[in-house]
Amino acid sequence: MQCLVTGATGYIGGRLAPRLVDAGHQVRCLSRSAARLRDVPWADQVEIVEGDLSDPATLRPAFDGVEVAYFLMHSLGQKDFERRDREAAANFATAARAAGVRRIIYLGGPEPPPGDRPSPHLRSRAEVARILLASGVPTVVLRAPVIIGSGSASFEMLRHLTERLPAMVTPRWVFNRIQPIAVRDVLHYLIGAAGLPPDVHRGFDIGGPDVLSYATMMQRYAAVAGLPRRVILPTRVLSPWLSAHWVGLVTPVPNAIARPLVASLVHEAVARENDLAALLPGPPPTDFDQAVRLALGKIRDANVETRWSTASGRDAAAEPLPSDPDWSGGSVYTDERTRPVHAPADRLWRVIEGVGGDNGWYSFPLAWSVRGWLDRLVGGVGLRRGRRDRHRLRVGEALDWWRVEEIVPGQLLRLRAEMRVPGRAWLEMRAEPDGAGGSVYRQRAVFLPRGLAGHLYWATVLPFHGVVFNGMARNIARGAESTPTPSV
Repeated sequence: MQCLVTGATGYIGGRLAPRLVDAGHQVRCLSRSAARLRDVPWADQVEIVEGDLSDPATLRPAFDGVEVAYFLMHSLGQKDFERRDREAAANFATAARAAGVRRIIYLGGPEPPPGDRPSPHLRSRAEVARILLASGVPTVVLRAPVIIGSGSASFEMLRHLTERLPAMVTPRWVFNRIQPIAVRDVLHYLIGAAGLPPDVHRGFDIGGPDVLSYATMMQRYAAVAGLPRRVILPTRVLSPWLSAHWVGLVTPVPNAIARPLVASLVHEAVARENDLAALLPGPPPTDFDQAVRLALGKIRDANVETRWSTASGRDAAAEPLPSDPDWSGGSVYTDERTRPVHAPADRLWRVIEGVGGDNGWYSFPLAWSVRGWLDRLVGGVGLRRGRRDRHRLRVGEALDWWRVEEIVPGQLLRLRAEMRVPGRAWLEMRAEPDGAGGSVYRQRAVFLPRGLAGHLYWATVLPFHGVVFNGMARNIARGAESTPTPSV
């Protein structure tokens, strides 16, 4: 069966595509930039087509010959995400109908209880479902609550709140009922829905076997993770808005994403029916504790397939590269450092590719931490996004407040800043052989200011560059020199 997966650079799409291949399907992935999927381990098993759901003229090649189309795109965290998702769904539905697609499958959110006013996040999910169900193509909508899996935004919120706060004052919504579902069960339903008969045209609630409050989920997480029982004190003072800022400060999830997620948690999310399980029988659903164990095992083994942060942020293809010959736009500030390294280039490269996350940035940790906190305070992503894998990077991944824009293995790592700055910024790190058994480390920071604020920003941080960037170059060189040669 020919399947089209949109959102393949995202958390669910990046896991679904290889599993559809394993199930024997032909898979085509739609992405605004093919480079974003260049380094995934299953890239050579799928067809990658460039296109943009906001531009109907680009969609025809993607839908040609497709039998089943998955709508997994979501603009959460971006400005005006409701309008973006509405237009994307309408363009997707039109293209699917014109191409003669036989089945649309959409992963949406839960329906709030009758009488509740839905949050913007859930309202958008429901609107997309209505558009797809009205497309004229048989459609299955899966309504999923909190998804438990390594790398999901919901799981990262739960994990960091529980691990970092042994005692907490909480809003009342932490006692609302939720029916969380393991990511493996979501994938089971997504794959199985492709084979449903054409007369199945409706939405389905999906959830795991446990109905819990968020407070109970935190206590159960603590027990599985071997942590003491948490002290949870409810209060009426914390509004959803304040709760979102609290979540944004404590967890890696930035306010732009935390706000709509928290607003959705105000509603109870319990399945009202379980009809899909009867249509798609499979292994017993994964209970909450087992889902947490599986997720923590993936994190411990550095085997996280996809993360919420990979899909967030602007598309790498939308930014001009500082190395483009045609790149222009007025003033460009640069900071360049070069260091000889008494170690071969492959050892230097291992240090370069391992920067960030728990490995740090090899320079003045307090300065990086303070800059990260300041970024969080103004609504930025800060440093807490970390990295998916301790040793390996892929194009398009988030790395703390950076986005991996380019990798030439063994030679070049280019990062694009996603912190809140009045301009655009990049950081390049290169490893070059010196021809005598050693290597040369080259580091370049590039800043394109936006208006007067951008020029003032550069002038303000310039005195710190000598400490931060020079120290970074020096310590990366030392790190390579002290790294033992791997045994064969």
